[in-house]
Amino acid sequence: MPSISQPDLVPDASSTRAEMESQQREIAALATFEDRFSFDARRITNPLEAASADKPLEAASTDGTQPIIAGVDQSFLLESEPERALSAIVAMRDGEVLERVYAVTPLEIPYIPGLLAFREGGPILKAMTNLSVEPDLYLFDGSGRIHYRQAGIATHIGVVLDVPAIGVAKSLLCGDPADSLEGLAPGTRVPIEANARVDAPEGTVLGYAVQTRQYESGTRSINPLYVSPGHRVGPETAADLAFGLAAEYKLPEPIRLADRYATTAKREYRA
Repeated sequence: MPSISQPDLVPDASSTRAEMESQQREIAALATFEDRFSFDARRITNPLEAASADKPLEAASTDGTQPIIAGVDQSFLLESEPERALSAIVAMRDGEVLERVYAVTPLEIPYIPGLLAFREGGPILKAMTNLSVEPDLYLFDGSGRIHYRQAGIATHIGVVLDVPAIGVAKSLLCGDPADSLEGLAPGTRVPIEANARVDAPEGTVLGYAVQTRQYESGTRSINPLYVSPGHRVGPETAADLAFGLAAEYKLPEPIRLADRYATTAKREYRA
């Protein structure tokens, strides 16, 4: 696990709502929404193109090695008392799984839109302590800059650890798409711009709606993912990475495998 760079910003579920929102604004001010990482993201390629062109799926780092990319996902044991979160992390390198870890911790507060990091951030940090590898990039099932105060869970944890992080959400928390999202072709991306609900100048590009997969038939449509920079990654690169890491499925492979592992780990924990 990377060391905690900002211990005073570790999510504290006992904070008041006003304190949480104030901390999120502080985190957004500290976040870097541009590329600041050691691997060469220009070598990221769509997996289908990579297979035909015999190109690597992931970018090489500056020392020539492939980066370690971790997917982070959550599951819940809601029938337990107290209710518990199961945080699952899958670390991959060059398409191969290096490590799977999880942790189970109590949930201290209910879900409140915009304050997800204070509900799930502690459990995620707990799971990260079980990692023996140190990922170069984290992909979170949740938002980054596409957030009311520009500090979703990917931004919050990214800043706390000072690591490159991306938020990949299945639904749009806030902001306005710059164009229609209906029936997009694979590879299409549509900017998500700040509106009056976001603490940013209106029109600021917070991230992208990214269409990773689509049905061949026009009778049904797969919704896009909402991808935004968490920390030390720019919005365009975040979209490139999310699309490039989506193999045969809609979700980027590290997050998809973390989601699948969370289901397995839940069964193991209950056994």
